[in-house]
Amino acid sequence: MTISEYAIIEKDLKKVATSMLQKASFSFLCTETYKSEKITDSIARGMNDLVAAIRTDNMFPIEPYATRIAESVKVLFDSADDNSVELFFDDVDLVAINKEPNLTAAAKP
Repeated sequence: MTISEYAIIEKDLKKVATSMLQKASFSFLCTETYKSEKITDSIARGMNDLVAAIRTDNMFPIEPYATRIAESVKVLFDSADDNSVELFFDDVDLVAINKEPNLTAAAKP
């Protein structure tokens, strides 16, 4: 199994709508190749092991992305077909705007 990572590096493209991006907009970052046995064993041990197995020194996605990658890997390995999947992550999706103040902390008199 191989996972390749691409990213938008050009500043001019950072404010372009995702629907307008083209493959040429992305720069290659790295590729990791994994032995099928390692992935199959990790799937059998559970999602946490699979996430740990796909993370390397060169590719260490944050938790929400690592989980989505692991879920896709599991689906691919459960399928009888030789397939591939393309995942797209937009860091803007991680930003949550909270317009209300945090009211959980009690004020001390």
